[in-house]
Amino acid sequence: MGFEVEFLISGLVLGLSGGLSPGPLLTLVVSETLRHGAVEGMKVAIAPLLTDLPIVLAAVFVLSRLAGTEKVLGVIFLLGGAFLAYLGIEGIAFKGTDASFESARPRSIRRGVIANFLNPSPYLFWLSIGAPTVFRALQSGMGSASAFIVSFYVLLVGAKVLLACVLGRYRTFLKSSLYIYALRLLGVVLLLFALRFFVEGARSLGWL
Repeated sequence: MGFEVEFLISGLVLGLSGGLSPGPLLTLVVSETLRHGAVEGMKVAIAPLLTDLPIVLAAVFVLSRLAGTEKVLGVIFLLGGAFLAYLGIEGIAFKGTDASFESARPRSIRRGVIANFLNPSPYLFWLSIGAPTVFRALQSGMGSASAFIVSFYVLLVGAKVLLACVLGRYRTFLKSSLYIYALRLLGVVLLLFALRFFVEGARSLGWL
């Protein structure tokens, strides 16, 4: 059960970024919270725990089949770096979002699960970022891989749950300076992670 703290930190940062960044699931969390209270928003927030397991297993399985193909892995790392860079730039450019989802229809946790399962973001993340990180973590031990996955989901879900609680009391939070600057800071950190992925990809392709 080897363990390296870098994978714990990676899971925390990526999970927090995913948990706070605007997207389909966050929209559902916000709309449910504003219409029906924080508890309903929290129910939607746990959707990744109910939908992501097959996505994670499939992505890790596919990557494990490519374990001996360094050039393919290199391309995957480069794609992951590009995806991280995109998320980072998006975070840095973030200027706040509207919390008044008046046109949204009431949604149950079932709709939250369906929305997350049909959302392309989890698939893109696990194929280009999550699975390569897990695969690299497994090289140092099961403990590192477990630390990454657990910390990622604790922050991914926990951030949305906390956001639902905050929005239950402060409806303008999504436009607050605290939220905006938190996402911008995470954007900078994601760019650093993108650089790490680019380096890994270049090494796998023999460029370094």
